[in-house]
Amino acid sequence: MKFNITKEQLVPLLLRVGLAIVFMYAAVSSLMHPEEWVGYLPSFIEKMSNATSILKAFAVLEILLSLWLLSGRLVRYSALLAVLLLVGIIFAQPGDLPITFRDIGLVFMGLALAMSSQS
Repeated sequence: MKFNITKEQLVPLLLRVGLAIVFMYAAVSSLMHPEEWVGYLPSFIEKMSNATSILKAFAVLEILLSLWLLSGRLVRYSALLAVLLLVGIIFAQPGDLPITFRDIGLVFMGLALAMSSQS
């Protein structure tokens, strides 16, 4: 079986899969070990409601986003949603740059994917 994939097709595919893996890993890990992830929620969210419930809801959103990215449908919009979530995470934890610095690179990865997408 031979695959004929061009560079123009491969680059967005790699970006989609890379972003999807990041969101899927975070979601599954936070569902399996919420005690390790609750501390990353901003304190104002923890005060508003049950932090574990919010974490679970966010994990479901991340799983849905991962599946959307992998589907290859309306890629520009899924990439932009990923960017918005990542920017929100960065701004929600401004003093936690040693943890969130990698999200800055993921933001630019999402922007590159959005800009390279036809749909």
